[in-house]
Amino acid sequence: MTTKQRAYLKGLAMTMEPIFQIGKSSLTPELTAAVGEALDARELIKISVLKNCMDDGRELAVILAERTHSEVVQVIGKKIVLYKQAKDEKKRKIVLP
Repeated sequence: MTTKQRAYLKGLAMTMEPIFQIGKSSLTPELTAAVGEALDARELIKISVLKNCMDDGRELAVILAERTHSEVVQVIGKKIVLYKQAKDEKKRKIVLP
């Protein structure tokens, strides 16, 4: 992903609300599966890491990206933004510059 594409995705993510929260149970297989399904449906998602989660947000982002075959767009404080391009060109909602 180029810096221009990353900047474009950051701009799209700015107005989004987090759709998942990672709490004290951290990354569970169920959460990982749900994030994968959401990425397949939406391509770009935002995740919030709650204060009671003891894990580092950047580490969580990298682990989630590996497990869901997605890319980390950004991690700011306790917010993670992930992107996964749709496999089918007809279903793509986001067209990268």
